[in-house]
Amino acid sequence: MIHKQLGSTLLVALVMLVLLTLIALSAMNATTTSIQVVGNAQLREEANAAAQQAIEQVISSNFTANPAASAIPVTFGAARYTAQVEKPVCTSSIGISSNQLDPATAVGVACLGSGSAGNTGIMAASGVAAPTTQSWCSQQQWDIRATVTDSDSGANIAVHQGVFLRVPAGTTCS
Repeated sequence: MIHKQLGSTLLVALVMLVLLTLIALSAMNATTTSIQVVGNAQLREEANAAAQQAIEQVISSNFTANPAASAIPVTFGAARYTAQVEKPVCTSSIGISSNQLDPATAVGVACLGSGSAGNTGIMAASGVAAPTTQSWCSQQQWDIRATVTDSDSGANIAVHQGVFLRVPAGTTCS
């Protein structure tokens, strides 16, 4: 009887070895897939950050004077992206009444008074803004859209951002 059991032990050991090999291969495939998913997510986030950085660069400039489309290069370490920023679009321009401004701030002072025009009626004799008068400023809303497409990784993203700006009253929305 001892001789018959030796063969079955070898067979059970081989089956267990095959099962352990299959489990190891499955774990390696799952790890490889996870690494690809994380890598793709990282590339997408980098492209998103590149588009956002390009929009911030446009907002930081005087883009309302001459709105135009532009290509802005953005670098993250070794990764280089080019963000295509469409021509900014002014979606609305609304006059700001004097009661919407804080005269204690620089923006409020600039919108409530004028260095060239005296006796405008915007400020009352008490130095407090008259509540129903139009200020020297308007509030414009702009929509800025940037897209980033990376041919190497296939990452593709479009970002919209709205921005409100205070501009001198009478500035046209172009």
